This record gives sequence, C-alpha cells and structure tokens, in this order.
Amino acid sequence: MEGNKQQFLTKREREIFELLIKNKTTKMIASELFISEKTVRNHISNVIQKLSVTSRTQAIVELIKMNEIKL
Repeated sequence: MEGNKQQFLTKREREIFELLIKNKTTKMIASELFISEKTVRNHISNVIQKLSVTSRTQAIVELIKMNEIKL
C-alpha cells in the first residue's frame, strides 16, 4: 500500500526541517535549496501554523513525535 499515507508536510517543508535539525541556518538552507531566505522562513511559518505551535523548536519536536522527520 505504498503512497497511501497522507503526508503532513510538503516535500519542500520536509527538506527544510530536515536541514534545520542538522543545525543549518536559514541562510544555509536557502543556499542549499536554491531558494530565498524569505521563502525558507515562509515554509517554516506555514508549518508552525499547521501545527499550532509558536516556535521552530516546538515544530521540530511535534514533527518528530508524528514521525514526519527523524533525528
């Protein structure tokens, strides 16, 4: 039943949060993914809103609990 699991994060949001947990800065992530720092921040803000949390750190903790990202 591959492909049936509805993903909470978009592909891009997942890429960004996987880089965040590797201690990458917004600037480093933007450079690595060839997008602007503002776009990186927008993706992070979208995830924070989706999760109803107030910080990147809280978002990371919740995403790990949900098995959306792994340390």
